[in-house]
Amino acid sequence: MLGSGGLEVSAEGLGCMGMSEFYGPTDEAEAIATIHRALELGVDLLDTADMYGPFANERLVGRAIAGRRERVVVATKFGNERRDDGSWVGINGRPEYVRSACEASLARLGVDHLDLYYQHRVDKTVAIEETVGAMADLVAAGKVRYLGLSEASPATIRRAHAVHPISALQTEYSLWSRDPEQGVLPVVRELGIGFVAYSPLGRGFLAGRFRGPDDLTAPGDFRTRHPRFQGDNLARNLEQLRRLEELAADKGVTPAQLALAWVLHRGADVVPIPGTKRRRYLEDNVAAAAITLDDAELARLDEALPPGATSGARYADMGTIDV
Repeated sequence: MLGSGGLEVSAEGLGCMGMSEFYGPTDEAEAIATIHRALELGVDLLDTADMYGPFANERLVGRAIAGRRERVVVATKFGNERRDDGSWVGINGRPEYVRSACEASLARLGVDHLDLYYQHRVDKTVAIEETVGAMADLVAAGKVRYLGLSEASPATIRRAHAVHPISALQTEYSLWSRDPEQGVLPVVRELGIGFVAYSPLGRGFLAGRFRGPDDLTAPGDFRTRHPRFQGDNLARNLEQLRRLEELAADKGVTPAQLALAWVLHRGADVVPIPGTKRRRYLEDNVAAAAITLDDAELARLDEALPPGATSGARYADMGTIDV
């Protein structure tokens, strides 16, 4: 359950961003097949955003769910405003933009309502009460069922929730990004808000797919700009990965499955949304839901990858993150 308003989703969701942008070459046919396979496996939470593509990812998801709408919890986002040519405008939380962005997302997705609508990033020039007030109007109009925030601070979450119930808070959370444990997780649990963990595999790093710069040469792969994938940071982070791989081998699972199982053990209110654009990775990820970790195994993971041990910031520019 995400929040207290009745929004029920699968134990894992599917992040769709990489199907259209940011992680190298894309294959629309395989992406749609991956979404269809997710639905077959019981994964019903599909996560997209208007800025992915830009706009292409919502259209792709819309094509994939045509004729399957009743089986899907559609989650999308607004706030990172981009132009058709891909250029960036900025973060926009103005009420009039909230309304126009929602209408555009509905059209691209080919649906008459959104199940979960997030503010993608907090606009620090607009009072959160104004933005969430406009989002609440969309609920009243039947265009949106539940509201969410992404990368919002505890103070912002409290102010937003006072305007209209927030069902989900989405932020990065994994064995190498444990910041939410210090402030966000306690607040959302106090308020009865669900927690959606994006990048639960550290943008693929915790799956063991990247060992050095030569593994990040695909055109358009934005991980090359992330501090954690660069120079000395990468070298230090690879030491953590090796420890994760040793524990995964002892368990008889893949490093990705162990990392996902760890997130799934953080609480019934925590829903990871690992992103993938291939069926084979999707099937591996879904299998993690069946992995049980006892207290001793969780303690070994904490020892191997303790909070704060990851080297490098989450983004090259953390200025858009509300803290």
